[in-house]
Amino acid sequence: MRPLKFYRALPLAAVVSLAAVLADAAEPVSPAAFEKLHALIAPDAGEDQWTQIPWRTSLWEARVEAARQGKPILLWEMDGHPLGCT
Repeated sequence: MRPLKFYRALPLAAVVSLAAVLADAAEPVSPAAFEKLHALIAPDAGEDQWTQIPWRTSLWEARVEAARQGKPILLWEMDGHPLGCT
């Protein structure tokens, strides 16, 4: 397919894709079902103990504290900001 024909077909493909997505839209969740699902996915009391750890946001401050206490550092590295501050 030549590039010019591809760019002419692109808007049509986008409209068809959007129509397919909208046609299969899910039904709204009832309040009772929402409460049940929310209770199902909410963490239990023992599952969020990692929130009790005094995490450090500064690697240098963590390094100084670890050296002072003679403890290792756990470096939690990932894409994005670990506190969600992007």
